[in-house]
Amino acid sequence: MNEANFWKQLRQNLPKGCMATRIENVHGGGIPDVHMMWGGLPFWCELKVTKGNTVKVSPNQVAWNTAYHARGGLNFYLVKRLKEQDVLLFEGDQGSSLLDGGISATPFARFLNPASLFQSLRPRIFAHYSATLRPSIIFVEDPAPCESVH
Repeated sequence: MNEANFWKQLRQNLPKGCMATRIENVHGGGIPDVHMMWGGLPFWCELKVTKGNTVKVSPNQVAWNTAYHARGGLNFYLVKRLKEQDVLLFEGDQGSSLLDGGISATPFARFLNPASLFQSLRPRIFAHYSATLRPSIIFVEDPAPCESVH
């Protein structure tokens, strides 16, 4: 199985009301592979397939995902292990750990299939946006201007 087949497997198991768009990123800027919208809540997923402990994450992918996560965005690394045939979920700020130490050095959630992944993902999405959109963090003054990651 390669990344394209992993994407096909995920796409075939999308829950009702979930829209997913695969991004063909030819410039290599680190933008994740898939943008999803589920119940009006957006998130990004970087897809990876591995035969062992090593996950091939580029420094640009780590930089983009870390910056997006740090600014309140919701993003994940989804890793399909070929030997075990499971799917591992890593938070968007775990790219450095994946790059440096692989799967064994990084905490993750494990799922037997895409259906169980999506079942667990839904509460995570709601929890993230509930915490992010708390009234206590609504800006009284104009927020700092947006920054480019590159």
